[in-house]
Amino acid sequence: MPKGRNTYGKPKVTIPKRSASASKSASSSSSTSPIEPKTPKTPADEGIEFFQSSVAPGETPIQPDGAPHKDRSYIRLPPAYVPYILRNGVFKTNFPLDGGKFGRDKFTKRKLPTDFSKPLQVDLPISHAGAFVFWIEYDGDAPGERVKGREGYFNIDPILRTKARSPVLRDGKPTPTTKLGSDSVNLPLDGLSILTVVSKWMGPTSNGQDRGYTMLHYTPLQERGHSDSPYSIRDQMKYDQSMFDAEGRGADFGKAHMTALLQAAKDDYGLLSLTDVVLNHTADDSSWLVQHPEAGFSPANSPHLTPAFELDSALIQLSGELAERKLPTSITNDQDLDSLASAVEGLVKDLNLWQYYVLDAALASNKFIQGLGKLASRFGVHVEPGVAAGLVKAAFVDVSEMDSLADAWATVAAAVDNVKNRLKYTRLDAHGPKLGLISKSYIATRRTYFTRLAPTSSADPLVYSLANNGWIWAADPLKNFAELPSKCYLRREVIVWGDCVKLRYGSGPEDNPWLWSHMQSYVESLAASFDGFRIDNCHSTPLHVGVAMLDAARVVQPGFEMDLVFVKRLGVNSLVRESGNGYDPKELSRLIYRHGVGKPIGSMDSACLTSMEELAPPTGKGPVRPCVVTLLNGSTPHALLYDLTHDNETLLDKRSAEDALSTAALVTFSYSAIGSVKGFDDLYPKLLDLVGEKRKYELTGLEDGSGIASIKHVFNGLHTEMVLDGYQEGHVHQENDYIVLHRVHPGTQKGYLLVAHTAFSKGSKDRGYINPIKLRRTRAKFILGASLEFASYEVPKEAETLRGMPAKLVEMAPVVVPQGLDGEGPYSEILVPDQFPPGSIMLFETHMQEYDATLDAFCTSGAKEALADLDLVDLNVVLHRADGEERDASGGEYGVYDVPGLGKMVYCGLQGWMHPLQHIMRYNDLGHPLCAHLREGSWALDYVHKRLSKQAEVMPRLTKPAEWFKERFERVKASVPPHLRPKYFALVISEAYKAARSAVVEQSSEFISSGHSFTQDLALCFGPDAWIDVFISLRGLFLTTGNFDGAKKHILAFASTLKHGLIPNLLDSVRNPRYNSRDSPWWMLQNIQDYVSMAPDGLAILSEPVKRRFPKDDTWVPWNDSRAYAYSTSVAEIIQEILQRHADGIHFREYNAGPDLDMQMKDNGFNIDIHVDWKTGLIFGGNQDNCGTWMDKMGESERAGTKGVPGTPRDGAPVEITGLLKSTLRWLDQLSTSGKFPFNGLEGKERLVTYKEWSGLIQASFEKCYYVPLDAAEDGKYNVDSKLASRRAIYKDVYGSGPGREWSDYQLRPNFPIAMTVAPELFDVQHGLGALKVADKALRAPLGMKTLDAADLQYRPNYDNSNDSTDASIAKGLNYHNGPEWGWPLGYFLRRYLDFDTRGGAGSKLDTLHHLHQILLTPRRHMQQDPWAGIPELTNENGAYCGDSCRTQAWSASTLLDFMQEVHTLSN
Repeated sequence: MPKGRNTYGKPKVTIPKRSASASKSASSSSSTSPIEPKTPKTPADEGIEFFQSSVAPGETPIQPDGAPHKDRSYIRLPPAYVPYILRNGVFKTNFPLDGGKFGRDKFTKRKLPTDFSKPLQVDLPISHAGAFVFWIEYDGDAPGERVKGREGYFNIDPILRTKARSPVLRDGKPTPTTKLGSDSVNLPLDGLSILTVVSKWMGPTSNGQDRGYTMLHYTPLQERGHSDSPYSIRDQMKYDQSMFDAEGRGADFGKAHMTALLQAAKDDYGLLSLTDVVLNHTADDSSWLVQHPEAGFSPANSPHLTPAFELDSALIQLSGELAERKLPTSITNDQDLDSLASAVEGLVKDLNLWQYYVLDAALASNKFIQGLGKLASRFGVHVEPGVAAGLVKAAFVDVSEMDSLADAWATVAAAVDNVKNRLKYTRLDAHGPKLGLISKSYIATRRTYFTRLAPTSSADPLVYSLANNGWIWAADPLKNFAELPSKCYLRREVIVWGDCVKLRYGSGPEDNPWLWSHMQSYVESLAASFDGFRIDNCHSTPLHVGVAMLDAARVVQPGFEMDLVFVKRLGVNSLVRESGNGYDPKELSRLIYRHGVGKPIGSMDSACLTSMEELAPPTGKGPVRPCVVTLLNGSTPHALLYDLTHDNETLLDKRSAEDALSTAALVTFSYSAIGSVKGFDDLYPKLLDLVGEKRKYELTGLEDGSGIASIKHVFNGLHTEMVLDGYQEGHVHQENDYIVLHRVHPGTQKGYLLVAHTAFSKGSKDRGYINPIKLRRTRAKFILGASLEFASYEVPKEAETLRGMPAKLVEMAPVVVPQGLDGEGPYSEILVPDQFPPGSIMLFETHMQEYDATLDAFCTSGAKEALADLDLVDLNVVLHRADGEERDASGGEYGVYDVPGLGKMVYCGLQGWMHPLQHIMRYNDLGHPLCAHLREGSWALDYVHKRLSKQAEVMPRLTKPAEWFKERFERVKASVPPHLRPKYFALVISEAYKAARSAVVEQSSEFISSGHSFTQDLALCFGPDAWIDVFISLRGLFLTTGNFDGAKKHILAFASTLKHGLIPNLLDSVRNPRYNSRDSPWWMLQNIQDYVSMAPDGLAILSEPVKRRFPKDDTWVPWNDSRAYAYSTSVAEIIQEILQRHADGIHFREYNAGPDLDMQMKDNGFNIDIHVDWKTGLIFGGNQDNCGTWMDKMGESERAGTKGVPGTPRDGAPVEITGLLKSTLRWLDQLSTSGKFPFNGLEGKERLVTYKEWSGLIQASFEKCYYVPLDAAEDGKYNVDSKLASRRAIYKDVYGSGPGREWSDYQLRPNFPIAMTVAPELFDVQHGLGALKVADKALRAPLGMKTLDAADLQYRPNYDNSNDSTDASIAKGLNYHNGPEWGWPLGYFLRRYLDFDTRGGAGSKLDTLHHLHQILLTPRRHMQQDPWAGIPELTNENGAYCGDSCRTQAWSASTLLDFMQEVHTLSN
């Protein structure tokens, strides 16, 4: 099943009505105050008044979008029957937000909120139809620069009102007529049924019998030119007199009579009116052309047309001299064609058109080059002084050689070829018109390229010779082919309409004032009478002309109804599509699906993509209203689907005459605006010539002999009723020559089903083959069936009247639809009768058996209550749980769900389902493998509740949500047919997902609950396990989110494992912890500091008792030994112990050292040595054989010789450890000084060393030890080896690397921002900012930070742990931290960039925030699109996927939350 069309994409909002007294008032808004409207009120004024009133609207669609995504740059919105809200992060729009009239170039500003931690939105009150542009504008990087974002467009459908009609079906049977009621209804665009009539064939205007149409489309009704084509208008301001019985009733009679006629059609027949507006040309005998020749393109005002005019004149002369030149005057064979083509070639060469291209050597000495490519005159190219005339001349060698003037000769050759091709088509081709003798008045090319007015004998032909209009194959519609640099008139590429002069508008009214005024008056006159326009020759009408003219029309009538660029800019409401373009049944079904299905049956967007909100008044005045917000997608242009248009071949020529009935039924059954022509309904056999045909229509009704009019009456009426009643879901099935189209109301599941046997081939009467049509849990009742029989396919010979072929509509006997029952439940089965020839149709009424009208409400009820008692651990089970976690927790009974054709979900919980469902729901992609699986069975429904029931055995609070799911899915299984199962699965899952997310957010801090979706997405990244995950994640995922209890538990759990003054690297559930990590205790102390400062009563944690895993003497004992957990110390004592142990020096060999502990490590690597350098206060440790920081990759490859060789030993004083140490000392000094910490310092060898003293040592030495100055001349001020400093203006990654590794101090890595974050006082502001800017360019990656400068010789950005090559730098993934881009350091970089750039940068804090939030766009998009809904541990080069990386990691998300929280704090 293909994807469904989404008509009104993004968030949509239903507002329950309530009394004014229940509404809250809003006193402020981000919007500016509206201007007081002037009388008479515009629709925009009335919309503002509406939102300031206390009356709540019945429905309020809201759409959020800022600078639009490409697929949302055009959004079609419903008519503003009641004013509603468009929600968008826009800055400027030309919608009249403050009231008053619309102006294309009049833009209203709305200043965006500057709180970067919260959603940005601007609410626009929508009140009337039209096409409007919006964009975001912001400050650029350069001083004073303003950047305009990508434009988006929203096109609001017009309000069309027509008389209500009585139903076309009564008691399941068609009625012969329908009656108009007294009430009017709002008719959506999809409800239009349009009949096209050619005005010149109508005779005196009158109305025919009702066929169920809701709009008449008239070809132009204005006075026609000499050709008699309706599209060749002689006088735009006058109606053609042939339309009326009497003549000479005054200049305004035609307009008054037509206005009255159109109103009568609306009142008496319910027919709206549509007419063609012709903007691109006028008839060549328009009298006003003589007074205003500047209105057309002439050689005088468009000199580049001069050579084309010469060529056209020469061809006219040649055509009159053929006989005397002894050339054929008619073409009967290829020899005649070649003779004429040869004569044309000689003629063109004799014209010396190359002279329009070349340099005038006589002027070459005193002119710069001018006139090049203008073609204005012969030898018109010349140069000014300073140009080497000789060189220019040399470029134009002997002009007799074809290759010398490539452009000139190419044009000449093209002109000859195009004249020959036109001759062949018009005179010789079997499918051409086969014109007669060639003469001066009937030239060889059939039509001249220029209309020669010649008002007087002395008139300048260059002024009064105007280019005729036409069309060009595959032309660019955005370029005017009559203007430079186009040479199409000279190249004879234009297929001209010889009766039409192309109009020259220029770039605006100032270029041609009279023409603009005249044509605007024409447009405004039509707008005052008609309900809509069809823009004739739209793609050749200059875009700015169409925009201006339709804007003028909408001033007269604001609700005026009207390739995507044109739709956006013009505000075109519908594009004409033709079912005749379907060349076989499959292609026809594709067209029907694309333009006529609406939404697929079982669509999810309306039911699933909604949320409840409260809507503040967009004007700042008025009540706050509850509303339901539904997400909008971008829109495709609305289709006006014709069975046949008035300028295309009939079905007798393209397929078969019998196909008229099946095609008509399929088109009218479509959920779109539909159209037809009178000739299609009346079965005209051939395409009629708009110009040459002089006969008039036969007035036909619904009786026999009226073609398929009686069927059209039923189907047109049913089409309107289905649209008005909301039968917006459909399904199309094509099988062989059959097309089955089913329309369903999503709320009642009632529908209509059409079976059409197409007739693409002539002569066949065979029934063909289609399988029985099985409808699950659905009953079908026959309404009607018919086929067409033709007595003759001959064209009726009538001198005065247009008649259709003689045909008979044969009614079918009723078809009984049998019922059946199988393992999937009850069903109906429609069987096509034996007598069902091509072109036949059957119509059935359908309804679902035992339809449960309360099911939708039941499925969406109670989710919040079912999850209300869950804590964050429970919610993690509901939302997430990866495969390994689930199997461990369920004893292997449950893992992630595997969907055939899709693969395994990444999570067992709701997030796993929501990744595919978000796409499916948004785009109604019911062909997705998940939907196919759900239709095949209910296994997924059972899995959801059974896995929760299993977990409830150990987590009893999960019982309630498990029961909630079970109740809903059991009812779905019992009452829903398979094709609707995906919808209800999505409805239940999405409702539970929203409730679960809401439950997480409600248990979080204000920062999370008030934050935008990205903040909340980050907060949902659960699950740290290893110490590094916990300690780096704790601030972001626990403290910023308000989960203080969880943070405390993690701190106490890890504190209990303290041994040797260290925290273990690998915990192993505290059974076999390993102590080889030098940075872990400092990360934990930073966590305790953050907890104290952020948690309520956080200081109390210092007094918390902690049971110790190991005895005081550091003896290793098993976890269940009596000496384990035998004594307790407070958290404050643990802090002091860590500091004292480091001050004393730490020297030990790991317990159980050897291959049983680590089979890769060399013996020396098990030796742990850490000491303080009391000259600098820095802590040094490690050796060349171990890696005691987070960059802990140990070599494993024997083949490459790296076994036991650390990838990044970082022995010495790593910069982040120094920062964490300094942060701890500063904090403890503050606590101790204020009496909040029980210790004052550390016991030294000779005396007490206070925290302040130790901190001061580090402060005094840090810049000297770590900074590498920009200027090498300053190296003497710092501890720098100039020979090793390949990158400058940075901070060293390590100070004091071991012997032979001194160069590693100078490697640029992303660790120094960590030190800057926790101890910013260590860094000179300008030095720090400079280093951050270096990192911004050299280290920052799409989703994280490079772990090593790309300029470094060790840089290897792509991690592959399975690589077992002999390349020592990458074998067995030794480059884990030597280039791959890790996620978590990005948050620290952002935090410090914000701080240092704000304090030391040249720009404002707002500029800095803009820059940093732009960096976050890529992580944000990744989280939205990635099935894991998180940030990966690491990526390969430039953000590329790394197969050995954890797909989502808590610390990667948590540090971004840290940054967002700092922004939130700044904003407040």
